[in-house]
Amino acid sequence: MSWPGSVLMQPRVEAEIAFRLGSDLPGPDVGMREARSAVEEVFLALEVIDTRFDSWRITVADSIADNASCARVVTGPMVALGAGLDLPAEPLEVSVDGVTVAVGPGRAVLGDPLRALVWLAGRLHRTGGRLRAGELVLAGAVHAAFPLEAGTTVRARSTHLPPVELHVR
Repeated sequence: MSWPGSVLMQPRVEAEIAFRLGSDLPGPDVGMREARSAVEEVFLALEVIDTRFDSWRITVADSIADNASCARVVTGPMVALGAGLDLPAEPLEVSVDGVTVAVGPGRAVLGDPLRALVWLAGRLHRTGGRLRAGELVLAGAVHAAFPLEAGTTVRARSTHLPPVELHVR
C-alpha cells in the first residue's frame, strides 16, 4: 500500500495483530474461548495514527475527539486462525527501509491479543453495540508508535502470519 505522505500532519505507525470476525461477538460475558471461536481470520496490520494536536501533546479526551488518532490502516494477507497458533507468543518485527526498529510479542497486547476482543465486546455491550461478523478489529500495538516519514517503507512480519508493507511517497 502506498500514499503521499503530505496527506497527513504528524503520522506515526504501529504494527498490530488484527482479526476478521466470522461470527457476531455479543457481550456482556464474552470469554477467551468465545472470542477465539468468533475469529475467522487473523493478519498483521500497520495502523497509521495522526493528530492535529501540536507535538502529540494530547489528552485522553483529545484522543477521543480525534477518533483515537486513527488515520489509515494497511492490512496484510488474512489467514485462518488455526488451533495451533499461539498469538501471545507470536513475535512481530517492524522494519523501516530494511532496518529493524521494533520487536514485540503478541502478549504485549493485554497478555493475549484476543483479550482486546473480549474487552471490546464487553465495552460495546454496555453502550448498546456489538461486534459483528465481517468486522475487522485491530488488537493493539506491540511496540511504541514511531514517526512515519515520506520516502520510507515500513514492513511488519512475524513467524506464522504473512507480512504487511507500507510505502510512503
